Amino acid sequence: MEIVVDAGGEARIFDVTATRAGRRVEISTSRGVTEVTEVTRSGTPVRTARFMSTRVIALVEHPADPAAARPAG
Repeated sequence: MEIVVDAGGEARIFDVTATRAGRRVEISTSRGVTEVTEVTRSGTPVRTARFMSTRVIALVEHPADPAAARPAG
């Protein structure tokens, strides 16, 4: 997931990815804050990025890499 944020005259890009098999990235927006969280299969948050919703320009979701999903061997 790429998050494009207005940083006062320039756009900055932040990446949040599911770093291990079985993890996923969830997005939530409330009270003016956009939160992007990497979570485990059981729903435990691993890491979280928070941004002011008024500064978020775009949320870009990339499909999973098919090569990474294939079992080795």
